[in-house]
Amino acid sequence: MKRGIRSIRARIALACAGLFLVMGGVLIAATYGLVGHFNGLNTVKDSAAEGAMKFYHLCRAAQRTGTSHQQGPDFAKKCHSAEQVAGLFAAQSQHLSDRHAFLVYSLAGLGVTTILAGGLGWAVGGRILRPLRRITEAARQASQENLHTRLRLAGPRDELKELADTFDAMLGRLDAAFASQRRFVANASHELRTPLTVMRTLIDVTMAKPVRSTEQLEALVAKVRLAVDQSEDLIEALLTLARSDRGVGPTEVVDLPTAVDDAIDLVGPRAAAERITIDASLSAAQTVGDRVLLERLVNNLLDNAARYNVAGGWIRVATGCQPGGVCLTVANSGQEVPGDRVPELFEPFRRLHDRVGTGPGNGLGLSIVQSVVTAHGGELTARPLPGGGLEVHVGLPGAAG
Repeated sequence: MKRGIRSIRARIALACAGLFLVMGGVLIAATYGLVGHFNGLNTVKDSAAEGAMKFYHLCRAAQRTGTSHQQGPDFAKKCHSAEQVAGLFAAQSQHLSDRHAFLVYSLAGLGVTTILAGGLGWAVGGRILRPLRRITEAARQASQENLHTRLRLAGPRDELKELADTFDAMLGRLDAAFASQRRFVANASHELRTPLTVMRTLIDVTMAKPVRSTEQLEALVAKVRLAVDQSEDLIEALLTLARSDRGVGPTEVVDLPTAVDDAIDLVGPRAAAERITIDASLSAAQTVGDRVLLERLVNNLLDNAARYNVAGGWIRVATGCQPGGVCLTVANSGQEVPGDRVPELFEPFRRLHDRVGTGPGNGLGLSIVQSVVTAHGGELTARPLPGGGLEVHVGLPGAAG
């Protein structure tokens, strides 16, 4: 932390000294003026005091020579009055001297105590800002590989304690985000490498045969084509996820029932092959957003419901309005889903029984759904159904007017 004038500690010290100087100066000025006011009630003018002092000296001289009785009957009274005026004038002169001494000593004391106040502010500021130095040092040391440390600042629940707790929470979120990013990169690399490995293995095995028939080459081409399609689907899903994470693009009114009808047409062949019945209850529901992303959201929910279903199962999809917007609900039969595993299904490359690399799909369908909902300011909830399957409820802002 800087030690110059621009440091917070120096500013605290200057603020303490400045406040003490101002308040002390006001107090001294008020006291000085108040004392002068009370003394001014009995102020003797200089001209009157000069005449009275001259007459007072004449009286004193007459008293010493014993001739005061020769001055007349009013002389004694005038001498008494002159003596009173002379006494007031002497007291006034002493008071002015005392006021001057009071002002000099007070200003000197104010200067010394102002310096002491600045020093005390410096010391107290250093003690108060000690946790802030810990936070600064922790921020300097924080990096992608060093996000596990925490301040865990002890003490009263004040602003610095709240700042330290907020910083700890931020480090926790960053640590989780970097860990998630590392997992994502590792899983994405594995998922992208798998179809390439499959294609290379198929080609190597086929080409290693001394004699290759037309049927074998056709089978090789079909399998390679399937691996290429899988890679293409995965790359497209990754691009969609990246696009939704950046936020929505151009927005327009999107009709959810229409998007659901289109998605049902796409999953219809798979559902028919598995004897899965689809029950749609579509009420009016319009939202505003990125049409491509919202349609991908609906497609992924229906595709996920059909892909992870059971033969002879069912899918129920509904749209409608809810307080503050519109909603889309997709429920399907399927395997038993543990309640504590539901949040994992919305993480990239997470499947219920296989983490990466195997099983149907590319593990990004529900991750894209979560990202699109977040980008549009919506809410997503999911819960397992009794007897197996999953229900996903998506809430989105409604279209105005």
